[in-house]
Amino acid sequence: MRFFTRRYGIVFGLYQLLLGFGLLAMPQAASAAPVRTIIAYGDSLSAGYQLRPGEGFAPQLEAALKARGHAVTVVNAAVSGDTTAQGRSRIGWVMAGLKAKPDIVILELGANDMLRGQPPATAKSNLDAMIGDFQKRGARVILAGMLATPNLGAAYARDFNALYPALAKARGVTLYPFFMDGVATVPGMQLSDGMHPTPRGVKVIVGKILPVVEQELKRLK
Repeated sequence: MRFFTRRYGIVFGLYQLLLGFGLLAMPQAASAAPVRTIIAYGDSLSAGYQLRPGEGFAPQLEAALKARGHAVTVVNAAVSGDTTAQGRSRIGWVMAGLKAKPDIVILELGANDMLRGQPPATAKSNLDAMIGDFQKRGARVILAGMLATPNLGAAYARDFNALYPALAKARGVTLYPFFMDGVATVPGMQLSDGMHPTPRGVKVIVGKILPVVEQELKRLK
């Protein structure tokens, strides 16, 4: 028994010595997945216009992603009424106020340019500058497209509708063709103004864009 105790003590002492020199490694627990930051950067369509807390695009998207096992924070950086020029002008102070660098930006702007009849070329230039800015900050961009209303004429609609696919191709970013897909003109999916999504409408938007966002999450290093 005395021999066993002495032998055990020698072995244990040797183990501690090797561990101290780093020659033995203790098993490590698997590191938790990093929490990814997603920015919803847009106008009233994604800002949660006239909706209660938790009903807007950002909170519904975050809840849907977490329900599918993703560690994410979705920040609502949308401002009702913003044109592409206004969105472009506020990037600096919005990014400065974030707690974490954005991994993904969902860029949803252009509807107010279109409703005001502003030149599609202006919207394209502003969106291009914003995509470039976000990319320089290391974020992946999902460009959410918009479609012109018929009353603006065929020529305007042609130029405006084409700017989103063209930008996505030129900048190498993911295009989500129409942010209001499944909601625009669908009864019960818009507020009484016939433009902004209801909570049910937002749920539809989230459900349709969710696979696109998940694909971008997979592409992150």
